[in-house]
Parts: sequence; C-alpha cells; structure tokens
Amino acid sequence: MFQDRKQIILSFFFLVCGIYILRLLYLQVIDDTYHTIGSTGALKKEVQIPLRGQIYDRNGKLLVANVDVYDMYVTPYKVKQMDTTTFCRLFNITRSYFDSTMAIAKSYSRNRATLFLRQLSKEDYARVADAMVSFPGFTFELSFFRTYPARTMANALGYIGEISKKAYEAQEVEYYRSGDYIGITGLEKQYEMELRGRRGVKFTMMNVHGENKGSYSNGEYDTLAVIGKNLFTTVDVEVQQLADSLFQGKTGCAVAIEPKTGEILAMGSYPYYDPNMLSGKQFSKYFKELYKNPDKPLNDRVATGFFRPGSTFKLVQALVALQLGAITPSTAFPLGGAPVKCHNHPGSPNDLHNAVRFSCNPYFYNVFRKTMSLGGETNPFKEAPVMLSKWHDMVEKFGYGQKLGIDLPSESSGLLPSVKYYDKRYGSFQWKFSNIYSLSIGEGEVSVNMLKMANLAATIANRGYWVTPHLVRGVGQNGKGVNPDLRTVHRTGIDPQHFEAIIGGMQDAVERGTVGGGAGIVEGIAICGKTGTSQNKKGKDNSVFIAFAPRYNPKIAIAVMVQNAGFGGSVAAPIATLMIEKYLKRKIERTAIKERMLNLSIKTVEAMAAGAAAKPIPTLTPESTSKPTPAAPVAPTKPQKESEKPVKTTFIKPKDENLNKTK
Repeated sequence: MFQDRKQIILSFFFLVCGIYILRLLYLQVIDDTYHTIGSTGALKKEVQIPLRGQIYDRNGKLLVANVDVYDMYVTPYKVKQMDTTTFCRLFNITRSYFDSTMAIAKSYSRNRATLFLRQLSKEDYARVADAMVSFPGFTFELSFFRTYPARTMANALGYIGEISKKAYEAQEVEYYRSGDYIGITGLEKQYEMELRGRRGVKFTMMNVHGENKGSYSNGEYDTLAVIGKNLFTTVDVEVQQLADSLFQGKTGCAVAIEPKTGEILAMGSYPYYDPNMLSGKQFSKYFKELYKNPDKPLNDRVATGFFRPGSTFKLVQALVALQLGAITPSTAFPLGGAPVKCHNHPGSPNDLHNAVRFSCNPYFYNVFRKTMSLGGETNPFKEAPVMLSKWHDMVEKFGYGQKLGIDLPSESSGLLPSVKYYDKRYGSFQWKFSNIYSLSIGEGEVSVNMLKMANLAATIANRGYWVTPHLVRGVGQNGKGVNPDLRTVHRTGIDPQHFEAIIGGMQDAVERGTVGGGAGIVEGIAICGKTGTSQNKKGKDNSVFIAFAPRYNPKIAIAVMVQNAGFGGSVAAPIATLMIEKYLKRKIERTAIKERMLNLSIKTVEAMAAGAAAKPIPTLTPESTSKPTPAAPVAPTKPQKESEKPVKTTFIKPKDENLNKTK
C-alpha cells in the first residue's frame, strides 16, 4: 500500500518537472520571440489616449467638444548629450523651463515617461517631427483639449486639469500617469469614469539605436483605445444663453427645472466666464485671474451658495399650516400687532389668497405663530420647542436642510434650524417663539441655495412632489447608464388641495400683485410666482423670484436671484419671466422688457435707489389706481385655457417686502 502511494507521488513530481522542461525548451529553442527581443534591444510601450466623451444639450447642440493636439513626454535615462539651445529654440521655450521640467521628470522617475510639453498643434508637430531624431528620449502622444462652442455653463460643466499628486497616489488601480488630465469640477468630475473612455496600449520592438523594428508579436498584446461615452444633458442652451445675456452687469444666479422629470433646463451662476479660458495652455494664467476676481466667478452660486429664502419661504409656511389644520384658505389675521412690517396693501380681504398675492408679512407671522401653538396650549411662547420638531420634519420633506442629490460633485445642504440647533444656541429649552419668529418670512437662521428655491417652485407645480434635480438624461449612444436615483420621486406629504389654495395667490402676485407693472405678464401663459426680498448683512437686499408656468400642466419651474437688486418684483421677476417666455414660446415677444433688463446693471439700480438722476424703468413702475383690484377666486372651477389672453387690470404698486429688522 505504501509503495503504491510512493509511485503515485513520484509520477506526479516527474510529470510537473517534465512540463517545466518542455516549456523552457519551447521558449528557448522553438519560439523566437525572446531571441528577437534580445537582438532588437527593448520593447516600447505606447499609451494611446482616447478622446474624451462630448457633452450635448437636450436638443443635440454641442456644449463640450475636443480638439486634437500632441503632448510631448520625456524618459530621463534615455536623454543623452544634446543641443539644449537648439531644442529650446525649436519649441520656443526658455532654458529655465527646460531645466526645471527635466528636474521634475527625474524626481518622478528616470525610467518612466513624464509629461514635458503639452498641447502642440498638428502644425507644430509636423514642423518638429523630423528634427526629433537628434533628441532621443522625447516622444509624442496624440491627445486633446476641451473646447466649449456654446461658451456657457462654466460652473456646471466644470473643467479638466492635471491630476493632483494626492489623487495620483490615491489610485487603487493605477490608470492615470503624472500629468494626465482628469475631471476637476462639475460634470467633468461627476462623470469622469464615463467620459474618460479606456486607454489603448501598443508594443513596438526597438533596437539599441532606438529604431522601430515593428510590432511586437504581430500586435497580439496590443489593445485599442475606446473613446469616452458622450453625455446628453437636460439643458436647453438657448434658454441658458438668454440668462447669460440678461445677467450682464449683475451678480446672482438662475436655475430652471422641468417639474415632472426634475430635468434642469438652465443653470447659471453670475458673473460667469467663458469655459474656454480654463482649457488650453493658458489655464494657469486665467485660473489665477478668475480666482482673484472679487466677484468670485469660480463660485457656483446655484448649488453651493447660501442665501436666505426671504418671502418665498412663506409658501412653505402656508402649506405646513394648512396640512396641520392651523389655518384654512379663508383664515384672516389682523394686520397690526406683529413685530414685522405690513405693506399696507389697500383694502383687500385679508385671507391666504391675498396674503400670498401681496406677500403680507404680519399674516405669515401669525400663520407661524398659530402653527407653533398647536401643541395643546394657546401660548406659542411655551409650545414653540414642541411644535418646531414637527414643523422641521415637514419642511425637510421639501428638500430643505439636506442635499437634493443633483449629479454634481458639490452641493450645499443649507440650514434648516431644529430644536437641537436652538438648544445649542440658547441652552436647552431656554428659547421661545420670540427667538424664532423671523423664520415665518424666510429670514433668521434658515438658509438655502437657489437650486432648492427652484425645487420648491417645481414641488408646488407638481402639487406635492419633486423629482431629484439632475443635469444628465443619457450616457453613451443608447442614452442609458444614468443613475436611477436621479429619477427618484420625493413626496412632501401635503395634500394636493392645499396647493391650490396658494397657487391662485401666486398667479395674482404676478398679474396684479407684488410683481406689478406688467413685468411678469406673458400673453397666453398663466405664470404663478412669488417674489422675495432677502436680507444681506452688507449692501442692498437680494431680489428673489420663483415661479412655474403654465398654471395647469406646468412645463417649467424657475428661481432667480439678483444680489443687491432690491425688491423681488423689480429685477428677478422680469428675468425669470423672460426665460419662461423663451422656453415655452421659443422666442421673446416682450422686446422692450428684454432690452431694459439687458441694459440694467446693479450700479444703475443702486443709483436709482439713492435718488440719482437715472431714468426709471417703465415696466417696473406699476400704474396708480384709486380703488383696489378685486381678488381672484382661490381655485377656479374651470381651468384657464393657455391660449387665453390675461385679463387687463390696473396694477397696485408693490411695497417693500422686507422684514422690520429686529435686534
């Protein structure tokens, strides 16, 4: 028995040895591959960089494309004695650049190729190609740089740049080399894996003189580069470019969303810059200029900015109060006795409809006060800590105090103050309603970005739900591959009928309320909006406006903020309604309003406010009226046809929506 086992083990041992011997015999005698490599000298590994995927708008217009160029690499150990002066003259570089770049390459690796000179045009490459035989160690790779035909959306699209040392060293699987491009911000970073494609590799046999001796093993081990996948965005570039022009001379932001899908139609942060500035050889120069610019054009004010929502937040207060039963659409409150100013709107019934229409501060102060007193007692000073927790949970479902999940690498959560927040600030249960009442009109501690404001407009347009806002609707030729989380539906828990109670007031706010002067009326389109005037610690208040249109079957929701421009109806509302008009009609018919917005700068607004001899803007000055305009019904029994012209009315002059600032 023992002998049988011994024979089996020995047989297996001799079999393995025989296989190794036969393999060595094949490699050394029969297969001439290694003999060929030995005689020729070495293998040259050429990395083939694929073109990066292009980016399109929702109608197939090109937003981001590629231009072919050549990058030059150096392998230090291959560089022999050379005529450095001639080399520098050939490539129009300085000796100091040559020395410093060579030093960096040697410190990186003497045996691996390092980027030496970037983005030679095809003409430059053709001019120097023949001369390179005198400069061993330098090689060229076909590459590209980004170009932006539409010259817009710099912050959202982002830019690419050289991979940082930290990112290079953090690679789990080595893919990028020193000096390679990678998405740094925006969509370029968010969709880096899809856009970058897959690199190819080509092995070439070289002799000891560096001469090409042909493909290694007939190309058996070569791989082809795969072009990156294209992105198909949700953006309407015509609406986007209109916003760019309307914001000339102004600081702020604008974002428009398709309510039913969450698709972003336009997204601009201003002042903006031409994205071509951060593409090409002049990247470092222009980046420094933009970084030092006091207007901060590199900041994305839409997704990462922090602003007080102002009077737009009154809509949320009303919806929460309606759902909790604190008020009904017919609830009235006295206009006096509140620590916030009233606009003294003339003689209108003091119900929810007209409170929205005229943005009545005392009304919404009382709405919040009533909400905070629902804990069982009538004294809101005692019940505020109890009800604030429930209020916080309900408001949070609108997307406040959290990230909405947009497909961008940076998005701010904002602040929605909670019981824990106030306990930390004032001490556990050491605060009361008088400490928090400014929340009633969107001031105080609450802060949002403009994406959330547009999302609020979309939520109201949908009568109670919102879809995760997103910029990309398709990846690759088949348009698939988008994260399904970007189509998630979020429900607020507010009954749909409560939205109708405020929507009527929003339409009247545009047609005969706080917008005034006809600046918000677009023939044939019922626009429902809400103005806001958000306080600043420094300078004039911010002009804010949110809206959606049409009233029934809405196609667009929008938010616009113009910094230091004053009342929401004065500047933000005309810009927003022009964008709505462009999207729904594909043209601008209100050319006079467009021209005035194009020519209006914040300096002009400030001069007018200071009483300078500047001409007023006719469209922003409502007609005077001797008697109040009758209120429209809260919810019409029959939907208004979109083809109907708006009813001609006289317009009541809008008053300051601003909070009476408290100590």
